[in-house]
Amino acid sequence: MRARCAVEASPSQLPTARRGLRTGWTTGTCAAAAAKAAASGLLAGVAPDQVEVGLPSGRRASFPVEAEVPWRCVVVKDAGDDPDCTHGARITATVAPARGETVLRAGEGVGVVTLPGLGLPVGAPAINPVPRRMIMAALAEVTDDPLEVTFSVPGGEAMAAQTTNARLGIVGGISLLGTTGVVRPFSTAAYRASVVQQVDVAAAQGHDRLVLATGHRSEAAARRLCPDLDEVCFVEVGDFTGIALRRAAARGISSVLFVGMAGKITKLASGVMMTHVHRSEVDGAFLASLAAAVDAPRAVCAAATETATARHFFEVCLANDCVEPLEELCRRARSACLAHVAHALSLEVAMVDFDGSGVVARA
Repeated sequence: MRARCAVEASPSQLPTARRGLRTGWTTGTCAAAAAKAAASGLLAGVAPDQVEVGLPSGRRASFPVEAEVPWRCVVVKDAGDDPDCTHGARITATVAPARGETVLRAGEGVGVVTLPGLGLPVGAPAINPVPRRMIMAALAEVTDDPLEVTFSVPGGEAMAAQTTNARLGIVGGISLLGTTGVVRPFSTAAYRASVVQQVDVAAAQGHDRLVLATGHRSEAAARRLCPDLDEVCFVEVGDFTGIALRRAAARGISSVLFVGMAGKITKLASGVMMTHVHRSEVDGAFLASLAAAVDAPRAVCAAATETATARHFFEVCLANDCVEPLEELCRRARSACLAHVAHALSLEVAMVDFDGSGVVARA
């Protein structure tokens, strides 16, 4: 195997979120670091005690490494101030030479996908696309040769019992997640307060139009929709859509554009204004009734209850060239949000695809 030089880095500090909250690292980032350390150990015969990996933003971050053997390394997850059940998890990577191409496998405590709708093949390890790219990039910094990387997390199956993994068809353990590499404490009361403050800042500057987005990909799509809008008018609300809407109404905002993906919009359409996955679930019966109401094809109606994900329903709608149910979701979400603020402002809802690259439906 041909080794590449690893980048020397001093230990990095956890990033700090807005309003002083301490952010943490995703399971995907920790997996990338553990994999790079184990690959380095396999090549050199001794694992590094610290390793650096790149984040999707272009930043680089360093992590302490525990080596069980040179080719099996552990990075302990620090979730910052987020109440995350995987805080302290020992994200472990075991590396061996492979033939053909590099393959990522799920070991003990890492989930395997058993249902469609997650954007991952059935039977694949529950490693989301962005973490997968981070892992592959980290390995490429060590060697060009193919590797077999098996991820494991001691106690991961018990951790997964505190999540919705089983309901989503992920069995055997936790998922390796993350779109930015960084955990921001969306689920804390302090983040809720920061959403309120963002609305207040925009209102204080005299703006009367806001764009609410649920996350980074939704916000990126929203910025393409509203390229001339001042940056302060874009509010990343996470799960706190209801709070943001009421604050906007209270501060005299006259117009709001909400940009999100199918899961959040489905919850809003059913009247759920706090959309955290642990507090509410996608209602398959609701989706089925909605699909029937717009005379959707049989496959679309069936997709509503085949899995517990709105993503599966969304994908089947697109596969059948049937956007009417998605448009109806936007209409119902708009109606529910307007009722939530007693029609004190005007509102538009836009549903974007799961890459955040385009608007699929709006109302």
